[in-house]
Amino acid sequence: MSPKGSTLPKNPSLQLLETSFPTEPTYIVLQSRRIALVNNELEVTPTDAPASRKIPNLESIPKHRRFAPKSIVMKTTIQQRPLTQVEAEALVVPVFEGKKEERFGAGDLFDNGEVAGKPLELTLVHHPPGVAAKRVLLAGAGKPEKFTAAELRKLAGAAVRHLKSKSVKRIALALEAGWSTEENVSAAIEGAILGDFETDRYKTGNDKKAVESFAVVAEGAGLGLQEAAEHGRIIAEAQNFTRELVNEPGNRLTPTKLVEAAQLMTSQYQLGCEVLDRAQMEKLGMGLLLGVAQGSAEPPALIVIRYRPEKAEGSSHLGLVGKGVTFDTGGISIKAADGMEKMKYDMAGGASMIGAMRALAQLKPAIPVTAFIPCVENMPGSRAQRPGDIVTAMSGKTVEVINTDAEGRLILADALTYARRQGCTHLVDAATLTGAIVIALGHHNVGLFSNNDALRDRVLAAAKSEGDRMWPMPLEEEYKDYLKSPFADLPNVGGRWGGAITAAMFLKEFAEDTPWVHLDIAGTAWLDEGKPFLSKGPTGVPMRTLVRLAMTWAE
Repeated sequence: MSPKGSTLPKNPSLQLLETSFPTEPTYIVLQSRRIALVNNELEVTPTDAPASRKIPNLESIPKHRRFAPKSIVMKTTIQQRPLTQVEAEALVVPVFEGKKEERFGAGDLFDNGEVAGKPLELTLVHHPPGVAAKRVLLAGAGKPEKFTAAELRKLAGAAVRHLKSKSVKRIALALEAGWSTEENVSAAIEGAILGDFETDRYKTGNDKKAVESFAVVAEGAGLGLQEAAEHGRIIAEAQNFTRELVNEPGNRLTPTKLVEAAQLMTSQYQLGCEVLDRAQMEKLGMGLLLGVAQGSAEPPALIVIRYRPEKAEGSSHLGLVGKGVTFDTGGISIKAADGMEKMKYDMAGGASMIGAMRALAQLKPAIPVTAFIPCVENMPGSRAQRPGDIVTAMSGKTVEVINTDAEGRLILADALTYARRQGCTHLVDAATLTGAIVIALGHHNVGLFSNNDALRDRVLAAAKSEGDRMWPMPLEEEYKDYLKSPFADLPNVGGRWGGAITAAMFLKEFAEDTPWVHLDIAGTAWLDEGKPFLSKGPTGVPMRTLVRLAMTWAE
């Protein structure tokens, strides 16, 4: 094969072909080659060679063609009035196990066992006596001592989804004495907005249902509770923004379109944004990232989003690194067809970072935060990297590619190195990295790996506060024995055993001595079946944890 752009030598056998071209520049495609007549010379280029186009600037894209996730956002308010006077199509009242609710005609329901107050048990009472609301939804809250803000978030989401299915548009939720705290108000607003999210953007029917308004009726409503409600709205809308990105199919959310979404978001919320294209990454020596990208006609990008406080407290600089593989076929080590359509979610880690930065721009933490999202497609084009290839990372380490479907760690490795060189003192990455973590933890816990106990504990505390389940995984040096190659510094996979651990151990080599946490979200970023409080599809995990981590950071 002649290299791209090479000039074919003069050959009498080609004379007829040459003279058959019209005088104007033109080309033909023959056996996957683009044969063009340029300045009376023939040039041959593979038709699936990497695209020479660059990532466009946002300003150069007409507004009607820009990628922007769309969602209907309900109106949220705080009310302070007696429950009897709340005007709504449905009033949600939490009820607890072992505590009989006598109001709203519910006493008989408790007596006959129809209502027990078990978690997420929902009983709708029509035309309840003594209240202005048309309906009362008795929402099971479980045992009072176990009822946390995280449980309230689920309750609010389940109530919204249940009532929305019955075409209820105006909902109020009662937080009575002892429960109307700022944390609970925020959680209730979050749960309602998250529960209203659907994945049906591309369905064309006119039967879509949405809640128009959600009010929290709280005792002692004042400035603090209003601010808490606003906090909840910001968090939930950012999480739904994350979910919208993850829900986009691969043909609509390419690396270029993910760049557009990030640029539009950063322009709306006054964040700094820089996008490194292929040429810039080549100069920086990002051979691991570029190796993954070379099998696709879509150009790669590294999105960098910067938040800077007006006056930073301390010397910490938090770096958030998220995997942005907008579609993953597995490359030459191609995946099985069954379930491959789900691989649009392989950029969930990157989407979480973009969503977290959207929230942080509004909540304004006291430390600088920078997000790094390496964006590629992993495709099996004729120029795709092969098993056995050796590539050189930005850090200078060489890597033998054993399996091209272990691409996430490759792009993250160069992004981690770049983040370190940009001055980040602490790093957290999130990625749908391994099937092995799903085997180990199922779909209920994020796998957490770290080289630093203090940062690990910070992330775990933030996750616990947000109701995100995370489980610390081992990362002892002995696991590095699985990562040996006779040909390069590292292989990109470590064999059959401890797959999630060896993937994290690979990344640890590039975090080096910087405090670092790796979150493997392969089992938690997507719901194969919907929950009572959350629709099927993307979850937005671990966006809330990342926001909490930055907002509560203390030196």
